[in-house]
Amino acid sequence: MAEITAALVKELRDRTGAGMMDCKKALAENNGDIEASIDWLRTKGLAAAAKKAGRVAAEGLVGFATDGTKGALVEVNSETDFVGKNEQFQEFVREVTQVALAGNITDIDALAATAYPTGGTVAEKLTSNIATIGENQSLRRAAVLSVGSGVVTGYVHNAVAPGMGKIGVLIALESTAGADVLEPLGKQLAMHVAAAFPLALNGDDLDADMVARERAIAEEKAAQSGKPAEIVAKMVDGSIAKFRKENALLSQLFVIDGKTPVAEVVAAAGKDVGATITLKGFVRFQLGEGIEKEESDFAAEVAAAAGV
Repeated sequence: MAEITAALVKELRDRTGAGMMDCKKALAENNGDIEASIDWLRTKGLAAAAKKAGRVAAEGLVGFATDGTKGALVEVNSETDFVGKNEQFQEFVREVTQVALAGNITDIDALAATAYPTGGTVAEKLTSNIATIGENQSLRRAAVLSVGSGVVTGYVHNAVAPGMGKIGVLIALESTAGADVLEPLGKQLAMHVAAAFPLALNGDDLDADMVARERAIAEEKAAQSGKPAEIVAKMVDGSIAKFRKENALLSQLFVIDGKTPVAEVVAAAGKDVGATITLKGFVRFQLGEGIEKEESDFAAEVAAAAGV
C-alpha cells in the first residue's frame, strides 16, 4: 500500500476543499492515487468540484493578436511574475504572437523554428532572452482561429500591457454583419468565456473521457440514494445533461445578465442587425493552468543546508 504522506493529504485538500481526515481516508481507500481519491470524495459528496483549483507553477504572459477574420493566442512562461512586467519579455510575447498569426502556426516546435522578426529564429531569441533576463522561459502553446467572413476578437483579463495578461480568449464570429456590430459582441462573449470557463462550444463536443468520468461519479452517487434502478438511471441522465449544459459555451447563461443562454444572445444580436451571426469557436488560455507548483519548505531547506 502506498504511503499516505502529509504532503499528499495537503495536495488533495488544496484541490478538493475536503477535510483532512476525509482526505486521508480517500487516499487510503485509493492506494494514494490523487485522481481516484478526488473521484471518491466527490461520490461521497465531500468535494465540490471538477476543476483543479490549485496554484500553478508557471508565470509569464498570455498574448493575443487579431487581424480581421483571424486571430492568434500564445502562452509564454517564466519562473516569476516579475518577468511578465519586463519590457523585453513583453516585446517577445508581442512579436511571437504576431509570428503565430502571420503563419497560422499552432505547433510549438514549428513556432520555435520560425524566423524571428529581428533575426534568427524564435527559439534563438528566447535563448537570448533567458541569458539577458536571467530566468528560464518557455513557449508553452499557441492557437489560431479564423472565419471566412466576420471577425475574430481577442480579450485578455488582468492585462499587464495591451493584448497581454493572465487569461487570454479568442472568439470567432462568422457573419456578413459589420465589424462595428461583431467586435463589441465578440468582446462581451470573450469576457464571458474568461469568467465562465466553458469546456466546449456545444454539449456534444465535450471530451468523451471527461463525460464518462462524470457519469461514473453520478452513477455512484445515485446508487447511494437507494432508489429503484429506473429512478437511478434518470438521476444519472439528469446529472449528465446538467453537466453538458453548464460546461458548453452556447448553453451557458450569459454572465452579463445571468439569465439568457449564450446561443440566444448571439441569435438576438443577429436579428437586431438583420444578419445571421454564428459563433464558430473560441479558445481560452489561462496562464499556467494544469501545471502544478512545486512548493518548498524553506525551514527544511535552511536546516538541510546547515547540516541539521
